[in-house]
Formats: sequence, structure tokens, C-alpha cells
Amino acid sequence: MSKSYNIAVIPGDGTGPEVVTEGLKVLNAVSEKAGFKLSYTNFDFGGDRYLKTGEVLPDGAVDELRAFDAIYLGAIGHPDVKPGILEKGILLKLRFELDQYINLRPVKLYPGIDCPLKDKGPEHIDLVVIRENTEGIYTGAGGFFKKGTPDEVAVQESINTRKGVERCIRFAFDYCRRRNKEKKLTLCGKTNVLTFAFDLWERAFHEVAREYGDITTDYAHVDAITMWFVKNPEWFDVIVTDNMFGDIITDLGAMIQGGMGIAAGGNINPEGVSMFEPIGGSAPKYKGKNMINPLAAICAAGIMLEHLGEEKSGKEIEQAVMKVTGNDLESLAAGQMGLTTTETGDLVAKYVTEI
Repeated sequence: MSKSYNIAVIPGDGTGPEVVTEGLKVLNAVSEKAGFKLSYTNFDFGGDRYLKTGEVLPDGAVDELRAFDAIYLGAIGHPDVKPGILEKGILLKLRFELDQYINLRPVKLYPGIDCPLKDKGPEHIDLVVIRENTEGIYTGAGGFFKKGTPDEVAVQESINTRKGVERCIRFAFDYCRRRNKEKKLTLCGKTNVLTFAFDLWERAFHEVAREYGDITTDYAHVDAITMWFVKNPEWFDVIVTDNMFGDIITDLGAMIQGGMGIAAGGNINPEGVSMFEPIGGSAPKYKGKNMINPLAAICAAGIMLEHLGEEKSGKEIEQAVMKVTGNDLESLAAGQMGLTTTETGDLVAKYVTEI
């Protein structure tokens, strides 16, 4: 009896619906080939809905999404909506309320993609950043005192719990073991300055490491990580870090793998529903022009399948994307690919069936 998965689809804003369409095209091709079923339910959460109704997420939306096997997201961000409203009201709310405490970000340079780093190729850039996704400075703890006066004070606090830190670190060790490459896990922090938060991170890291004798451990300050991402990215296998530092280094990671057009990731709750998305924004200026690069959204679909247990199909999507980047694409940039959005999705779907 074939497996069946119920997927919540949030196409979102700008070019989000266009890239999601191509991702679904590839998902349908690979699922038909492998013999499992995918059922989709669309949700119109995003800027257009907010402008019409004043509602970011309707009552009951989070509970409704809990019933799905996964969430597939296109993009959030609308030019007519003040920045922060949709991002906090949809992205952060879903991450926090669905307890998606892991942000999983592969950083991999594919064949045929120009790397901005001198003398670095696909053999040098293949790492994964595991970012704690529900604590840290993003909890919104803090506030203002005497706001708008010369004596104004603004406080933003980083909240780190032993439970939150340890479950993220433990996930990273398990992931590093499953990845089975260098089997090296690096803790990224700032122990010389953030002596409270990263004292907790460092102690938890070393305590959990005792249970994983097959994993080599390492530590690096976040500023050193940014230098070494540029100078020696091949040093890294899996990196685990907090919410803020993870946010920063994954954007640098996207650049060394070729840009936002290929970067994808997942917001993971290992015990619940997880959400998968391209990392780039909604790119509203390209909306409706059939020129946006859909590969990041397609890669996100592959990561989603791997998370659902369809590892072979997820890897086949990645192989098909690599074939496109290696043989067919002129550039990752919108309008410069040498292919339209639709043609790119068609090619990936075609290659998936041929693998």
C-alpha cells in the first residue's frame, strides 16, 4: 500500500506562487515515479489577504496546520505592507507556535554555479547550519523606557533555556551522524563576550558530546566563522548555533553557494509539523514575468521529502537540480537564467523521471 502525505501549501506573496507551482510540478513527477501520494491544501496567507481583511493569520489557522504532514511555503513579504507585520505575524508565529525549533540550512555549491570565492568549487562547499529557531533574541523579550525622549532606553534580551539549547544541540549531533560525511560538529558562539548565554551553550554541547563518541567536536567564535566561510569553507561539516548567529551566517552561506536563488531550508519540529521554504524573498518586481529562479523552492521541496522519510526521492530532486545547474542554466539571477521559470521547472521534472 503506497504512502500518502498531506501537504499544506502557502504560496504567499510576490513570486512565491510562481516558484511554488514549479516545486509542486517536480513533487508530482517524483512522487508518481516513486509510488507515493501527495495531497495539497492551499492557504492564502500573505499580503493580499491582509490588505483585504486586515487579518494576518485567522483564528484556528495554527491548529489547522498542525494536522498536516508538512508545510510548503513560497514567500512572505508585500510592498504595500509595512515590514515586520507579515514576517512576525506569519513566519515567526508559525515557527514559534508550531515549535519548529530547528532551522536546517544546507549550504552546498552545485556544479555550474559561479562561486564568489577564489579557487573554490563544489568540492569545497558542502556544509549544513543548524540554527536554534524559537529562542534567543527573537523571542521579543525587552522593551522601551522613556521612548522618544533624550533619555530613551531600549532593551532586547536573548532568552536561552537549557531545554531549548540541549534539544537543538542533540538534533545537530544526530543529524551529523546521519549525514555521515566528515562527522564533525562545530559550535558557533561568542563565549568571550556573551559569557552567560554561551556558557550554557558550551556546557550543554560538551555534555551531550559524551554520548556521541563517533562525532568530532569543534568550537569557533561567530566572527571567526564568517572569516573561515570565505577563506576555508571546506573546514566545516555541520555547524550548530543560536538564533541570531544562525540568521547571520546562513545568509553568508547563501552567498558562497551562489546566492539566494539556490538557497533553501526547513523549519523543523521533529515531533510535529515542519515548514520548508526557499530562503530568498518575494521579489515583487519580478512577479508575473516568468523570469524568477524557482530552484530554491524546488530544493526546499526535496528537503521536505527527505524529512518525511522519502530520502531517495529527495536526493533525486537534488540530483536533477544539479543537472540543470551544470548543463542548462546560464545564471541563477532572475531574467538571466537562459530559461524561464516554467522551463526551469519543466527541466527539473524531466530529469527527475530520468534518474
